[in-house]
Amino acid sequence: MCAHNPPCPTAMAPDREAARPVAHHPEQGWSLLCNRVLVFEDTGELLPDGRIVAPHRPLALTVGSAA
Repeated sequence: MCAHNPPCPTAMAPDREAARPVAHHPEQGWSLLCNRVLVFEDTGELLPDGRIVAPHRPLALTVGSAA
């Protein structure tokens, strides 16, 4: 249970990535958030119930691309 004030968003909240990290391993490419969500450097997530959230990096815009 989150003891932060204000409390961190739950694992099912749309803003779940705003929870505070409790373990950070950049050398392995992941962080564990207070709400028990594992976030990966490729922006993928593993939720506490075992569901996977696919990476959701924004598409890069190229300079000078035709519109």
